[in-house]
Amino acid sequence: MGPSGSGKSFVGALLAARLAVPFVDADDLHPPENVAKMSAGVPLADDDRMPWLDVVGATLSSLDGGGVIACSALARRYRERILAVCPAAQFVELRVTRDELDGRMRTRQHFMPASLLESQLAALEGLESDEPGVVVDNTGDATAVVAAIESLLRARQSLR
Repeated sequence: MGPSGSGKSFVGALLAARLAVPFVDADDLHPPENVAKMSAGVPLADDDRMPWLDVVGATLSSLDGGGVIACSALARRYRERILAVCPAAQFVELRVTRDELDGRMRTRQHFMPASLLESQLAALEGLESDEPGVVVDNTGDATAVVAAIESLLRARQSLR
């Protein structure tokens, strides 16, 4: 989870490969109306996001044996919506500086324009300690980031 440009898709795909589970990019689960809005530089409202989050939760829940889904899940209420459909979900918040996010967004091909970064950051509510998941700084070597995520998730699982 994290704002656009935080590396969710890249790190998520690497993590899924390392864990030998399926990977899904939640961007692919958006209805065409959401993609059109974001492509036009219009931030999504909760009315746009909630049905999509239901699909994200249902997709994650359907992955027999687990999986990794790259999803912004910016606000706690969004993560709670996913958890309502998939109670076993664990979140990994990828933290990246604002300047790094801006740079990444300006140098990639994606329907989300860099102009929406501010709205993403305004909506961002970092993962709280009472939520299921871990927080990882996503700078530097991606394989080291993935190894840190795996280690933190395994440690969290052993505490249960």
